[in-house]
Amino acid sequence: MASNELAVIIVSWNTRDLTLDALRTLYADLDTNGPAAQVWVVDNASSDGSPDAIRQQFPRVNLIASETNLGFAGGNNHALRQIGFSDQSGESGERDLPTAVYLLNPDTRTQPGATRALYETLVSLPHAGVVGARLEYEDGSFQHGAFHFPGLQQLLVELFRVPGRLYESAFNGRYSRPLWDGDAPFPVDHTLGATMMIRRAAIQQTGLFDEQYFMYCEEIDWSMRIRRAGWEIYSVPAARVTHLSGQSTAQIRPESMVNLWRSRTRLYDKHYSPLKRFLARRLIRQGMRRKIIQTQRDFAAGKLSAADRDVLINAYRTVQAL
Repeated sequence: MASNELAVIIVSWNTRDLTLDALRTLYADLDTNGPAAQVWVVDNASSDGSPDAIRQQFPRVNLIASETNLGFAGGNNHALRQIGFSDQSGESGERDLPTAVYLLNPDTRTQPGATRALYETLVSLPHAGVVGARLEYEDGSFQHGAFHFPGLQQLLVELFRVPGRLYESAFNGRYSRPLWDGDAPFPVDHTLGATMMIRRAAIQQTGLFDEQYFMYCEEIDWSMRIRRAGWEIYSVPAARVTHLSGQSTAQIRPESMVNLWRSRTRLYDKHYSPLKRFLARRLIRQGMRRKIIQTQRDFAAGKLSAADRDVLINAYRTVQAL
């Protein structure tokens, strides 16, 4: 069962068909192109029959059927501990640990050769701690798979009206398309957690995910710690993965939105200066005020029901109070 090359971890929650598709395409790639890998699925108390379906169709998967929803960070950490990693940073030694761990979303479809391209890039670049794939939407169009670390300017773009040209620019944390369209890996601040392959030594040096992030921003936090420990992070355009993007979190939109902003404020509190934290909270509160006003206008225009209006406004007010 064990592999000293790669361990793949998928954390699922009520995404049975997506998870099965992710496993089909992953195994098709691994069986044809390698590397040798053990595959783990942590199911976060799904109610859609995911564990039984995985057992029946993929008996070689190491399945952990959790009785509670551990979240993305907690689910991945649970599998990492089962594989043999410690919560403590500064651990060393190989033991029976794999060379790398690949965190893969359940709403992904692995394209041929993607896993091998990621793995070979990671092991061939001596200072690479993390690598991530080039992502595509279901129709094959480009999707950003890596970003600059978030700052105040990204809050401005997301919460307020700005010139359209800024959305796809470095001002909003994006890397330029020529980098993605080339063949060479290029350094980034962080990859999306959808395809995040991490070197064993980087995990041992920095510890596991911070489980205070139930959902969102946990990969940014870990990438910040990995970068500060001296490792580099790369995107690999040759590794292509289809990412259906947000299929599980879309099930609970208002709750997901609150989780997102709770995680973002934790990220700012943990890593940013007091001045940046203060300014970030001011921007967020003003942005939520604007969203409340827009929601009221949408209700008046007949675009929302009273129930949807109340749920959204309650969520925005919850974020204002964070």
